[in-house]
Amino acid sequence: MLLRKSGLSLLLLCFIISATIGSARSGSSELTIQSTAFMANRPIPVAYTCSGDDRSPTLAWNGVPAATQTLALIVRDPDAPMGSYVHWVIYNMPANLTGLPAGLPTTPMLDNGAMQGVSGRGTSGYHGPCPPPGPAHHYHFRLYALDAKLNLAAGANAAEVEQALKGHVLASGDLVGTFAR
Repeated sequence: MLLRKSGLSLLLLCFIISATIGSARSGSSELTIQSTAFMANRPIPVAYTCSGDDRSPTLAWNGVPAATQTLALIVRDPDAPMGSYVHWVIYNMPANLTGLPAGLPTTPMLDNGAMQGVSGRGTSGYHGPCPPPGPAHHYHFRLYALDAKLNLAAGANAAEVEQALKGHVLASGDLVGTFAR
């Protein structure tokens, strides 16, 4: 009986040590993204939509892994009638960036060296929520921490950015906002 108990104790101890070592090796941190403009899973204010000023919202993030070289952000509406619709593509953002201010210009290149791709409407920069009348759509602000700068010119589309980031994602985080008209 004592041998069985000590065997179970030893097994439990090995499991705990293994879990601790695995967690320490991964060094993974939780990449979180939020906005002062709206709370997660809550409505995006009209100012950040096509019914308002159509300007980009303030975003902030933390938990960027130390090995990060650049950041990328893709905003999609998976509820769009014709399938997933891209509202914003921005990539090669500096790794030390902790967020974006509201109302970024829609230029292909930003002052900090970040590049903006084209949205579903074929233009550079942020294109806010603009669903047809009906139930609320969900807008996913997906942030990626990458171990490399993407070898893309300004003006790439979401598919090109997603192809380029394959194998380079250290962490990612998602903020979802809703909007209905």
